Amino acid sequence: MRCLLTQVASGYLRAFLHFVILAVMIAAVGNAFATSTEARVRDSGQLRVCIWPEYYGVTFRNPHTRALSGIDIDLSHALAQDLGVDLIYVDSSFVTLVDDLLSDRCDIGMFAIGAIAQRANLLAFSNSYMQSGIYAITTKSQRQIKGWGDIDRPGVVVGVQAGSFMEPIMRDTLTQASMVVVRPPMNREKELLSGRVDVFMTDYPNGRRVLDRNDSIRIISPDMHRDVLPYAYALKPGDQNWLVRINQFVDAIKRDGRLERAAQRHGMAPMVVK
Repeated sequence: MRCLLTQVASGYLRAFLHFVILAVMIAAVGNAFATSTEARVRDSGQLRVCIWPEYYGVTFRNPHTRALSGIDIDLSHALAQDLGVDLIYVDSSFVTLVDDLLSDRCDIGMFAIGAIAQRANLLAFSNSYMQSGIYAITTKSQRQIKGWGDIDRPGVVVGVQAGSFMEPIMRDTLTQASMVVVRPPMNREKELLSGRVDVFMTDYPNGRRVLDRNDSIRIISPDMHRDVLPYAYALKPGDQNWLVRINQFVDAIKRDGRLERAAQRHGMAPMVVK
């Protein structure tokens, strides 16, 4: 009997030890997954940052010199420096960002990405660091549209950039005007100047770009403080440790003045979230 009890106890002990070992292995795998992006960045010595190179004041590539400039060019350098790694840029866009992150083409999207619900269902977002409302751009010769209230009228054609946060908002908002979704290689400014759209919707950075380079265009501010969208950095979901690390960076640049200084350099100061 005593021998039988000893065998049973030994069996329970082995089973318990197997269970403990399995639990430790599962925890280790889970922890490795949770830290996978930050670990890969540190091990490789490279931070891959998705940018949209046509975003004026944010991540803009000069078509003549090919040099990059903008608030998130400065801040991506700051992030790479904080992590002690080299910086690699990956060209992306609002249309392709989800696929670029989920397919592991980049470790983070840094180009003032609006945290709209459609993206938030697919990606993880950092704390916000900028924000913008919706502005309307039209030509000075446009007589049909004098103010914000003239936009949603029969016969008015409104242009929106494909994949931008303006697209779902204007689709839900417009009741009388028609909407055209502008996709590359076309752009909203060319569509406006060609007369194919009467007005296009944009955010603060792109509004500044258009006004800075074309004196035949005017901007219409909304008739109220409406549709203000937070801008953040986008990450592949499921990596909590990487999200925590990026939020630490966002909090740090707000606190130590790097965000404010970068915003001032590139004309984005009105967008900064304190």
